[in-house]
Amino acid sequence: MQRVALTGGIASGKSYCLARFAAAGLPTVDADVLAREVVTPGTPGFAEVVAQFGPGIRAADGTIDRRALGRRIFTDAASRRALEKIIHPRVYAAIHDWFAARTREGVRVAIADVPLLYETAHESDFDLVIVAACPEPMQVARVMARDRLSEAEARSRVASQLPLADKARRANFVIDTAGTTAQTDQQIDAVVRAFHHDGHEAHED
Repeated sequence: MQRVALTGGIASGKSYCLARFAAAGLPTVDADVLAREVVTPGTPGFAEVVAQFGPGIRAADGTIDRRALGRRIFTDAASRRALEKIIHPRVYAAIHDWFAARTREGVRVAIADVPLLYETAHESDFDLVIVAACPEPMQVARVMARDRLSEAEARSRVASQLPLADKARRANFVIDTAGTTAQTDQQIDAVVRAFHHDGHEAHED
């Protein structure tokens, strides 16, 4: 089975691309969803996050206050590293189990959306990597609009990840999300067609 990673940067269009791949019939999983699941109340991950950041990191409903945690980790590199040490091993274990289940089902190609693939040096876990990319000014503007952040806050979040240009150079496929949705869709459709050709084209950069 082809184990494919879809990555990019914050607000680079990964979620849109993942939804399109799913609509094309490819099994998909989102590491961000898994990251939330591994720190739900009652899990060892939840206990570790509370122990690391204090009981104040819990929201009124008892879950992790993701907005408060986000403000903390994007302004403090040590806090970000501490959180990643808790979450990343659990997320990658969950992705491994998910791919194993798809293999047992006889699936030929499956895609995991892994935002911090290169930052965590896990690209070798996958057979192919797709990067969703757009220019940095567009990325910053999207973060400001989506998360209602100031320009300085948005730039800080973008800067916390490797530059998209660096990721694109290392990818098997690059989907440019700076244009219209129709233009993005055409690129996604081309990748899907490549997957259906026994993987030969899929190994071209």
